[in-house]
Amino acid sequence: MEVPERGRRAEAPWKKLSKEELENQYSPSRWVIRLGAEEALRTYSQIGDEATKRARATRRNRLHVPYGDGEGENLDIYFPEQVSEASPFCVFFHGGYWQSGSKDTSAFMVNPLTAQGVAVVIVAYDIAPKGTLDQMVDQVTRSIVYIQKQYPRNEGIYLCGHSAGAHLAAMMLLADWTKHAVAPNLRGFFLISGIYDLEPIVFTSQNGPLLMTLEDARRNGPQQLLEAALTQPVDPACHVLVIVGQHDSPEFSRQSREFYQTLCRGGWNASFEELHDVDHFEIIWKLTQDDYVLTQMILRTIFQEP
Repeated sequence: MEVPERGRRAEAPWKKLSKEELENQYSPSRWVIRLGAEEALRTYSQIGDEATKRARATRRNRLHVPYGDGEGENLDIYFPEQVSEASPFCVFFHGGYWQSGSKDTSAFMVNPLTAQGVAVVIVAYDIAPKGTLDQMVDQVTRSIVYIQKQYPRNEGIYLCGHSAGAHLAAMMLLADWTKHAVAPNLRGFFLISGIYDLEPIVFTSQNGPLLMTLEDARRNGPQQLLEAALTQPVDPACHVLVIVGQHDSPEFSRQSREFYQTLCRGGWNASFEELHDVDHFEIIWKLTQDDYVLTQMILRTIFQEP
């Protein structure tokens, strides 16, 4: 799908940055505040690995469930104590710049959410260089279709993504469900420290494994797609929460704020939150904590509490 030029900003702020500064802005590990870059990445992976092992050992689950025919097309489902097909489902897409990360180290939120009656799904998709952005978007779409078809009595499907995973979740705002012959019961989106305009990534080293062209970036850019969209939200009550960390880079913060503003102009029920004193990695690994502000925000949204 070609994105019309009409309505797009004449000069995006990132285009005024030097190549070095652009690289710096889109390197999240350079902005951590309490750990070194390598230590932050190592800690993030370790916490995710431990959380996943703990969830698999202590929660009822279905692991490595295929949602498609591809080798990488599978997901894990973790259930609350009282297993019910009518549970709300929170579906998580991991980050890693579309080229790293795994569902097998991403069950951060499982124990706190299942303890409150929410089923949690962690989705695998084919990361680069095996997978292209188009393939990843298609896989995420089909994973949601699978959940809806398997659990048609669900009390709502809530999509949650971190970083690149937030991009993939955001693409679902404009997914064409008609060709899948099912309308998922989407009730909310939690978009955490995401990237919504992919064009700057084309000019950074992060694009090495992706081999993304500007055309690819525009075709898979939720910011541009929403700006060009003429349709209103399917369900105006569906809540889209755009979240960024205080210590995310200025470019990540700008992208989140602009995406939130675009959602509001498009008639979506959107809100914006900048979480105090967390960086790009802490914002997600703290979801292992029951009393973490974002854990509570997610639960309040799912259970429609003020």
